[in-house]
Amino acid sequence: MSPEHGGSIIGGVLARHGIKFLFTLCGGHISPILVGAKAHGLRVIDMRDEANTVFAADAVARMTGLVGVAAVTAGPGVTNTVTAVKNAQMAQSPVLLFGGATATILKGRGSLQDIDQLSIMRPITKWAISVSQLAALAGTVEEALARAQHGVPGPVFVEVPVDLLYGEEMVRTMIFKEAGVDHPKTLPAKALRLYLEGHLYKQFRAPALPSLHAELRLPRFDELTTSVPPLPRDTDGQVRAVADKLATAERPVLVLGSQALVACKEPGRLAAAVRALGIPVYLGGMARGLLGRHDALQFRHARGKALKEADLVIIAGFPFDFRLGYGRGFGKAQLVAANLSARELRKNRRPDLAVRMHPGEFLQALAAVIATPAGVGRRDAWFTTLREREAARDGEIAAQAAAPAQLVNPLAFFLRLEEKLADDAVLVVDGGDFVATASYVLRPRGPLSWLDPGVFGTLGVGGGFATGAALCHPGREIWLIYGDGSSAYTLSEFDTYARHGLAPIAVIGNDGAWAQIAREQVDMLGDDVGTVLARCDYHKVAEGYGGVGLLLNDPAKIDATLDRAKALAREGKPVCINLHLGRSDFRKGSMSM
Repeated sequence: MSPEHGGSIIGGVLARHGIKFLFTLCGGHISPILVGAKAHGLRVIDMRDEANTVFAADAVARMTGLVGVAAVTAGPGVTNTVTAVKNAQMAQSPVLLFGGATATILKGRGSLQDIDQLSIMRPITKWAISVSQLAALAGTVEEALARAQHGVPGPVFVEVPVDLLYGEEMVRTMIFKEAGVDHPKTLPAKALRLYLEGHLYKQFRAPALPSLHAELRLPRFDELTTSVPPLPRDTDGQVRAVADKLATAERPVLVLGSQALVACKEPGRLAAAVRALGIPVYLGGMARGLLGRHDALQFRHARGKALKEADLVIIAGFPFDFRLGYGRGFGKAQLVAANLSARELRKNRRPDLAVRMHPGEFLQALAAVIATPAGVGRRDAWFTTLREREAARDGEIAAQAAAPAQLVNPLAFFLRLEEKLADDAVLVVDGGDFVATASYVLRPRGPLSWLDPGVFGTLGVGGGFATGAALCHPGREIWLIYGDGSSAYTLSEFDTYARHGLAPIAVIGNDGAWAQIAREQVDMLGDDVGTVLARCDYHKVAEGYGGVGLLLNDPAKIDATLDRAKALAREGKPVCINLHLGRSDFRKGSMSM
């Protein structure tokens, strides 16, 4: 094939933009993309499910601030990614997905796996486009990378027909043979051959038509997708107004969401800014771990009470959705919100002051305005109240962890894991009840060390997220906390770990149930239908895929099992701990809908 075939062009653009990984599940429609990416130095990671290629790309985007890239084959390859793409959209994660497609000349004629992919992808992406000329391919990929990151980040989709990916001579041979005009003898056959010659000239030889989008200033995401008018851009004045409010507040609270870490390449600067503000902080989503394992400003429990009692609440990178009581749980506090999205700034509630800018940049600007934390002495009682609540809740958890269980008490397990985690550990969470229990106990060690699906609440992110995290941070401990229900979505990626030399440690909380649903369903409806699972030998499944399986059903063996798993991971072996749990009512009444 020509060195300038479409796959090589794509690989070259990605390499120039510093993209290191391409996630894929192979298919004839996209083979040149994989070969071209590899030839330009990208590491091609072939996975066992198309959705997981996008989840892995999503994880890379979150942990590096660069665009995560995946390529899948046409038709079912593309449709299999829909949930993962929507998850990236709602998590505001910059992802570029390449989709294979039938040859341009065969679209709509019943070719293998030929469907209208753009109509599926447009509602769940920032931009979805199909390329029809080789000369337009490089520019389209450049623009896709820019759009994924610009404004409110999110996923983009580029459809590349197969006849733009292979070399010109190979495509000519295939198309002429498919049309039966490789050796035309009749007048109709010669006419068809002439038409196809013109079509191929346009694809491979004609200059690209000017891009309408390229002639415009690249718009912000909100300008593309919403009719909400942009807010005033007097951010300097708004930041100073917030500083004035903060100077007089006696019970302030800061809440950070994932958006504060979006495209954040220097989280240390953001952490320093948060500390400079000197007020109580609650971290959510990707912001978890920003201040490390222990920090005097950081609180984890009783956030709802704190928000109701506060006199100033600053929400940085969180919409007023179910996680914040749809904006209703703030008492009489002055409410400040910073967000990239005009829509999210006003969703369910209008704050007293809405600052439309990157929440991380907003906090750094706010810290620069205040020379020293104001009102510190007046806030001693406020800090004391919050710390007493924090200690009381931690005491309750420790008491419940000491309660005997038929198998392993999940709280007891997580308390031991909390002490065993390495200082550079990365936590990937994928599940319901077991994962939510973990969030009460496990303390992320540093910035960008906690990966959860985000507001979509998607099960099945684990295998892809763990793959992306392990590639971004070779040598660090990667812990994948699974529920037994969610583990079945991606346990097959142990094959990917083994083949590509990755060594995450998966812990499957095995209680033989979709516990978060079952607990409430049985109480409300008196029936456990659809919620019962078997206590499967998940560790043996992982072994079958090339990992090492460990069974843990005795609380006396928690420490030894964790130590063994850590040692195996250091040797480069992926590990699956099948943790048999006793029944727990720790999170009774906590199901969200």
